[in-house]
Amino acid sequence: MHASPPSAQARWPALTGGLIALLAAVLFGVSTPLVQHLGANVGSFTTAGLLYAGAACIGAMMRRAGDREAGMQRTDLRRLAGMALFGAVIGPVALAWGLQHTSGAGASLLLTLEAVFTALLARLWYHESLGRRVIVALSLLTLGGALLVLDRAQAGRGQLAGLLAVLAATASWGVDNTLSRGLSARDPGQVVMTKAALGALATALLAIAFGESRPGWGSALGLLLVGAAGYGLSLRFYLLAQRTFGAARTGSIFGFAPLVGAVFAVVLGERDITPWMMAGGILMLVGLWVHLSETHAHDHLHEALEHDHAHRHDDGHHEHEHHPTPPGPHSHPHRHAPVGHSHAHMPDEHHAHRH
Repeated sequence: MHASPPSAQARWPALTGGLIALLAAVLFGVSTPLVQHLGANVGSFTTAGLLYAGAACIGAMMRRAGDREAGMQRTDLRRLAGMALFGAVIGPVALAWGLQHTSGAGASLLLTLEAVFTALLARLWYHESLGRRVIVALSLLTLGGALLVLDRAQAGRGQLAGLLAVLAATASWGVDNTLSRGLSARDPGQVVMTKAALGALATALLAIAFGESRPGWGSALGLLLVGAAGYGLSLRFYLLAQRTFGAARTGSIFGFAPLVGAVFAVVLGERDITPWMMAGGILMLVGLWVHLSETHAHDHLHEALEHDHAHRHDDGHHEHEHHPTPPGPHSHPHRHAPVGHSHAHMPDEHHAHRH
């Protein structure tokens, strides 16, 4: 049984998902040196709490009605708790502490390793295909980041304890990114709001328990705004990219964030741009291009499937009937009959087949 071909919009999943992931990377990359600047005299737990309080607020504003996006289920709570623990408690607290003991550029560049953790875990947990082109792109991004970190180390700007704390943050966010793949079909606003609220509550209680002092109004407001954009909006775009692009590829594109953060750190005052930094940046840009230009198409079979997520009726996978047909994206439980066809695709919720 063969379905009708996807629309023109659905024929470029790599470009679509890649650009959304890139937007998430830019928002998060800019946030790292800002967190260092605004949180210089703020406790690590307080910093994390303010960041995720801002993210929770923006998540609440972005929620969609139940007929537009699939709502969260009770079975999602365990996964969401893991995301909150690794992504909204361990990760930001480790990063906030590390940023107080190393340079903004060095910390930003070390975050490149988050892409490696994410890709490996996506391969291990979801069996996502990592073809030659993806491996080349991931290698370029990682090598570029390694050159940049080496440059910072030679410049004497990073202290070992601070860099190790940032490394712990990258590993934690790698786990968080991979766990979030299982919720990419849910309403991203609701996921962002719930995860961020759990993280903000936990870190606020820890800040009180450890006796951290209250920050000034300027720092508090700044961290809330950075959290809304760099952690709330960024996570929303990250989840949307995973729908189209899969966890491994989204995480790899997100590896571009460290370069953005390093450049922005220079804008904020770190002026020492070296040949090593330029070489690393070029490698990362080439890796990004390899990702965005990826094509993957072959004959594949879809088994019968029943689920609930936001979808359209011009993508070649959703041909069930409505009376009347809702305009644009909408959400409801629906069933997919077995179908075989060939088209460009990525490891999204409909293309989890093995290769």
